[in-house]
Order: sequence, then C-alpha cells, then structure tokens
Amino acid sequence: MKAEGIQALAWLLVALPLAGAAILLLGGRRTDKWGHLLGVTMSLASFVVGAAMFVQMLGYGAEERRRTVHLWEFLDVGALKVDLGLLVDPLSISFVLLITGVGSLIHIYSIGYMADDPDRRRFFAYLNLFVAAMLLLVLGDNYVAMFLGWEGVGLASYLLIGFWQYKPTAAVAAKKAFVVNRVGDMGFLLAIMLMFGTFGTVGFEQILGEGAEHVGLASQLSTGTATALGLLLLVGACGKSAQLPLQSWLLDAMEGPTPVSALIHAATMVTAGVYLIVRSAPIFEMSANAQLAVTIVGAATLLAGAIIGCGKDDIKKALAGSTMSQIGYMMLAAGLGPAGYVFAIAHLIAHGFFKAGLFLGAGSVMHGMNDEVNMRRYGALRAMMVITWATFGLGYLAIIGFPGLSGWFTKDGIIEAAFHKGGTSGAILGTCTLIGAGITAYYMSRVMFMTFYGEKRWDEKAHPHESPKVMTVPLMLLAIGSVFAGGFLVLGGFSEFLAPVVGEAGEHEFHPVTPASITAFVLMVIGAGIAWRQYGARPVPREAPAGSFVTVAARKDLYGDALNESLLMRPGQWLTRLAVWFDSRGVDGVVNGLAAGVGGSSGRLRRIQTGFARSYALSMFFGAAIIVAALLVVNV
Repeated sequence: MKAEGIQALAWLLVALPLAGAAILLLGGRRTDKWGHLLGVTMSLASFVVGAAMFVQMLGYGAEERRRTVHLWEFLDVGALKVDLGLLVDPLSISFVLLITGVGSLIHIYSIGYMADDPDRRRFFAYLNLFVAAMLLLVLGDNYVAMFLGWEGVGLASYLLIGFWQYKPTAAVAAKKAFVVNRVGDMGFLLAIMLMFGTFGTVGFEQILGEGAEHVGLASQLSTGTATALGLLLLVGACGKSAQLPLQSWLLDAMEGPTPVSALIHAATMVTAGVYLIVRSAPIFEMSANAQLAVTIVGAATLLAGAIIGCGKDDIKKALAGSTMSQIGYMMLAAGLGPAGYVFAIAHLIAHGFFKAGLFLGAGSVMHGMNDEVNMRRYGALRAMMVITWATFGLGYLAIIGFPGLSGWFTKDGIIEAAFHKGGTSGAILGTCTLIGAGITAYYMSRVMFMTFYGEKRWDEKAHPHESPKVMTVPLMLLAIGSVFAGGFLVLGGFSEFLAPVVGEAGEHEFHPVTPASITAFVLMVIGAGIAWRQYGARPVPREAPAGSFVTVAARKDLYGDALNESLLMRPGQWLTRLAVWFDSRGVDGVVNGLAAGVGGSSGRLRRIQTGFARSYALSMFFGAAIIVAALLVVNV
C-alpha cells in the first residue's frame, strides 16, 4: 500500500542525517563552530519525522500499517530489476524510533564529551552518516536496499572506531572490524544472489509476502534451499551482531570514542543482525535446521560474552562483553519462531536504553577520571558523581533483570520462550539463558562495585567530578527508558503491534511468576552476592591477580583471536606465500625462461652474421654440399 501523509516523506528520515554528514564533510573548517549543532539538529529532526509517522500509523488498522515509498529505479540489468524504496511498517518504525531517539541522545552527549577534540565537526559528520546508513538498512523495501545500508553502516563504523587514527590500536581495531564484517557481508551477498536465482526478485513483498500470513514466494521453498538461505543470512547477521564465530571485532571496537561505543553497541550496528533474522522470518520458518542454528549461535554467544565480561578490568570492554551476551539473547529468541520474535525486538529496544546509558555512564566516569578505563583505579565514585552513579545504577538493575525494570520483562520473557519451545532443545536453551542471567548479574555487579563502591583507588593526580549537564541530561533520559521501556512494551500491546509483521505469538505470553522467572531471580541474587563478596566487601587490589584458567581465558576473549590466527590468519599467510612463490617461480618462471631462451638463442645466432663476404660464400658452399650429399643418398 502506498504511503500517505507524513509517511510519504519517509525519505526524509535518511536524507536529513545524510545531508548533515555531507554538509559537515564538504563544508570543512568553515563549519567547525556550529557543525556539532547541525549534527544534533539533523538527528533530532529525523526523530521528529519518525515519531510523526508512528502516530499516523497508530491511526490505521492493523492490516493497513504497511506502507511503501517508491524512490527510483536502482538497477535494471537483464532480468535483475531493483527499485529503491522504503518500507514503513511496525517493525521498521520500531527501529526508526530507537535509532533516532537513542542516537539523538548520544549526539547531544557527544557535544560535551568531544568538546575539546579539534576534529569534533568530523566526528558529528560520521555520527550522522552512521544514523543515515542504519535507517536505510531498516527501511529498505528489498534486500539490495538493505545491503546498501548494511555496507554504509560498515563504512561508518570503520571511520568511527578509527576516529583517533593516530593511535595504532584504534587504526588496527577499525581495520579488524572492517575485515571481520566483510566475512559476514559475503554471506549476506551470497544469500541475495541465491534469492535472485531462486525467486527472480529480491523484494520483501514478493519473497516474504504481506501481513502476518507470510504468503510469499518463500512459502514455496524446498527445505534444502531454505536451509541454505537461512544459514547464509545467519552468517551475515553474525558479522554485524558480533555473534560467534565473527565476534572478535567487538571488544577491540572500544578503541573509538565512548559515544561511538554507545551508538554501535546499543541502538544501531549490533542490532542489524537481529533485524535481518526477524525480517526474514518466513525463510527461517521453512527450515527447522536454520532456526536451530540461530538458537545455537545465540545460546553459545550469550554464554561466551557473559564469561568474557567477567574477566575484563577495562570498563568499556566489560560492557562490550555484555553487549555480545545480550545480543545472544536476542538471536536465540529470534530463532524460536513466533513465540520469540516479539521478545527479541522488545529486548533489543529495552537494551538500547540501558546499554546506551551504561556506556555513556562509563564515558562520564572516564571524563571525570582523565580517561582512565581500568576499574581497579576507580572506587568510591558514587559520592563524587552522584548523577552518573544513579543513572548507571538504574541501567545496571535493568540489565541484570531486577523485578519491575526493563530487563526483567524482556529477558525473562526470552527465558520463558526458550523453555516454552519444549523438548530437549527447549530445556537446553532455557538452561543456557538461566546460566547467562546468573553470570550477567555477577559481571555487572562487579562493574558497579569496582567503580562506585569500596575505597578510592585512584591516583593523586585524578580529580573525579560530575560531568556537565549536556552529558548528564541524556543519562537521565536513558535511565527513564531503562526503568519503563520493557514494561511498556511487554504489557502495552507491543505483541499486537508487531503481529501484522511477525505473526501472532501463540500461547506464549509474559507471566511474572513462573518456575523459570523464580529461578532467574535466585540466580541473579546469587550472582550479585558473589560479586559483592569479592569486590564490595573486600578491598580491590590495584593490580589484577593471576586468576584461574577461566579468568585468564576471559581476559584473552576466550582465545578468539588466537583461534582466528591459527585457523584463518596463518593458513592465509601460508597460502599467500605459496601463491607468490608459484607466481614468481611458476607463471613468471615460464614466461621469463622463454624470454631468456629466445634472447640467448638470438644472441648466439647473431654471431653468424660476421659481415665478411668470404664467410657467407663458405656458408653457401657447405650448404650446397650438404644438399647435394642428401640428394645422392636419396637416389641411391
């Protein structure tokens, strides 16, 4: 159905931040004084347009909330015809509000955080570019349009992670994120090629169908083709959402400025994989194996990320491990089918609030501690940074699933959905989510106690202080979302709102008191209690102890980099060296040898040409003699 009213202006959602990026990048130093204000204005304007579209959407009936905006013909090559258009439906508008809302708060926070950076104007240009690319990703009405946004997000993340490129660690982290994401992108690209080869189109309407019934071409897929498509899409999702085995870039991405960490880890990049899986639900529902693969990846990642978070003393890297784990919860839920889709998206939105608040809170601590990131150099900061402590604390309670806060509604909903699956797989997946809940409470309590409680452990040169209002006001707004977003979504009819896109959730609903929720609460208390005993009730040493083998493994990211080096990097280096040797000794050797042979032979033959007539006469005599002798032999 064609868009009407404000929804017909959906292109403004992408155009506004994209225009902001273009002006700031092309305007150069002339925009230094007001560039940051333009960046914030463009992001806020996009949020206003998105909010107006959402309000208009609520006035439509459930089956009328899918509207498309045709922009222009993008590709027309042989049988491949792709029109670039935008799809405004309950799923995409949910992401639009999250991206522009939380993204705008991060923009505002960045005014204070980046106040002394000489390249602040360029930073805001990259932020705008990131938001524009992410909006195109979630609004595109076909897989090619989504892929354009997908690659735009990859480019913007490279620019933002490596923003302080003069630091070798930042430059390496940016390159690592770019390379690892290319692996996932190749899976997504192959999936698009397979779609076109199978369906002859890449449009959502044709492949996925309209409405909750999903009566599109995907419903005609064979199990084998559906499995292949699902696994290729999963590879793409793993790259962007930092899921095993393509997670290694995420923790290194902390080398970028803290607002970048909040933007990547909360509202934008890491959520792209979850969006891809949920949007492609009709394809996954045609293959039980593909859905199982999604749940296995999610379960493994949520545990791995939680364990990694336990071993990090760098506050940002501890939160990065947390992001990896929480996205694992969302991926697991997305693989559960209709019973999990709503909770996957609800947790994604709630996580956007409390994780952005936690990252920006960490940035506020760093701002007051001369950019110190080692939590063993913190302690007792709650008295010096009251607002940061309070807002960070609310985000902490939300993520560990404290009853009544956002995480309690959404994460417990995922735990219930996992057990609701039934059978052995349901029991295993549910157990993984419960274990993850206990570990989450432990590592997040560890962060909270090491940072804000205990005795002060900072150097004499440090003068901790509260951040300016331009940084604390976004923290307070995000804290409000950390408290109320989950309950508002789960109890406020979000399931019915998404139903036209993802279908009915069936019998599975949120129940506040169940055996699983009680168990999750007990494990939360146990995890927080252990953390208090180790880091709250005892002095925290300024230097990290040796630790157990699990702690050592967590500090080394569960040897993910070592595994990649052993299985991919070093074999790749050997293959490269072999290719170079074969090229130089084989291909070039044959060519160079032939050239040398011709050159040498011609040099030797050239010596026959002496320039003396007697030599030529003698040569002719011997030649004639040989011919006569040959003729005599033949006649005999």
